[in-house]
This record gives sequence, structure tokens and C-alpha cells, in this order.
Amino acid sequence: MSTRILFLKGHGTENDFVIVPDPENALDLPPAAVAALCDRRAGIGGDGLLHVIRSAEHPEAAHMAGDAEWFMDYRNGDGSVAEMCGNGVRVFARYLQHAGHVTEGDLAVATRGGVKAVHIAKDGDVTVGMGRALLPEGDVTVSVGDRSWPARNVNMGNPHAVAFVDDLAHAGDLYSPPPFSPAAAYPSGVNVEFVVDRGPRHVAMRVHERGAGETRSCGTGACAVAVAAARRDGVDPAATGSPATYTVDVPGGTLVITEQVDGEIEMTGPAVIVAEGEIDADWLENEVG
Repeated sequence: MSTRILFLKGHGTENDFVIVPDPENALDLPPAAVAALCDRRAGIGGDGLLHVIRSAEHPEAAHMAGDAEWFMDYRNGDGSVAEMCGNGVRVFARYLQHAGHVTEGDLAVATRGGVKAVHIAKDGDVTVGMGRALLPEGDVTVSVGDRSWPARNVNMGNPHAVAFVDDLAHAGDLYSPPPFSPAAAYPSGVNVEFVVDRGPRHVAMRVHERGAGETRSCGTGACAVAVAAARRDGVDPAATGSPATYTVDVPGGTLVITEQVDGEIEMTGPAVIVAEGEIDADWLENEVG
């Protein structure tokens, strides 16, 4: 391992990441190393790690190099590999701009979930193409304590159950997964969003993320909430011929979600670089063992 490992810290609506620039894919970052770096007490701290690599230098991304120069090798905070992270892509793009690799405007980022279209605006916000939502049929119910609500089943590449409630406090502490039925609707578990109205096409949400508990922000969750709110309001861009935009407040900030006429969903929000420095390579070697 190199004796000098650069890192940065960034966040998007308080979904935070350790960023490790490694254009030539020279660093070995096994799960134990990632988990150590993301540890909030003994490491740098983050919900995940953004390993920044040129697509041509990574075997999983080389086939995308013609479309996207940079590959987001995304890792969860426990070190496991993940396909995509919407908030992570925004922060990844902000890093590329910070480092001088790209400027304002359009770019493409390769991920394990495919090439994502990104736009860096002059005002600093970053927009990411999140794909299309699927709306599986069938009734779903979620519960907290003695309260139960009907929920909209929305799939953004991962499963979501969106429940509209009178008060976000009704979601409880969200430490444990809210029960849902029928069990067959989500055989591998589900992300559950609790939503209240704030105004016309403006909602606020809290979310229990599968395997993580309550988080400060969930990009796919905000997209699922916007689609569920639109359908509840009788809005379907494919039918009306006009895009639908919803503002979604999350505990860590605000995201703006637009569903286009062709079903493509765009997520816009802030992305911030807060620090940069060097990792002690000897410490990391010891953590990996």
C-alpha cells in the first residue's frame, strides 16, 4: 500500500462519504480497510466510501470507458460492494469538479448500476439521472405500534414502501424495520418512507433504510416518494405529457425530484466537499491485519 494516501470527506444532504482518489486503480481497498475508514469513532467516518477510478483501469468498468471516463467504485460503510448510490454520485461529481477533472455542465459517471447522466449547475446543485420507477401492483400495509397505513409499492432498482401519514413522529424511532404485509411483497426486506405534505407538490419524509435504520437522506427513497405522491395526486407525466416536479424534504436537507414524460427520474440536490487530508497508511495496514 502507498505510504501516502489522499482522502476527502463530502456529503449530499448529510449522506456522508469518505472519498479516495485512485485514478490508476493502484490501491487495494479490501472490505476491512473500507470499514475501518468509515468507522465514526476509530476512522474518518462515513455512510460509505467513494473510490475514484478511471473506468479504463477497472475490470468492472472498462466496457463503459467509452461513455464515462470515471468510475464510482462505491462501497457501503461495512465494506460491502454496492451498485449505486444517488447521493454518492452527486458527491462523486463534486469531487471531480473540485479536482479539476470536469467543469460545470454535463458529464457521465460509470457505476455498477450502469452509466449515470449527471449535470453540475452554476448554482452548485448536482442533478443525477436515477432511471425509471416500477410500480408493482398489490396492496401493501406498513405498521408502527398500533398504527397501520396503506403504502405504495415503488421500485427504484431497490424496493420501497411509501406511506402517507399525518405526523412524521408517527414513524416512531425507526431503529428496527417497520412491519409490513403481505410478506411476499418484499421477500428481501424493504426501505420504508413515511411522508407528510408541506404544500403543493412539496412533501417531507423520514426513512428506515433496509439494514441501516433511519438515515439522514435516501436518494432512491426521495424518488420513490415523489412518484408515489404524484400518483396519489393523480399526476402521471406519461399521461399528461408534462414533467412532474416535487420538492422532498429529508432530515439532512432538501432534494428536488422530476419525473420526465418518458419516465426517467432526475434528482437534484447539494453536494459538498468539507475536508481533505492524508490517511496514515501504517494505521490502515494494521486495521486490515
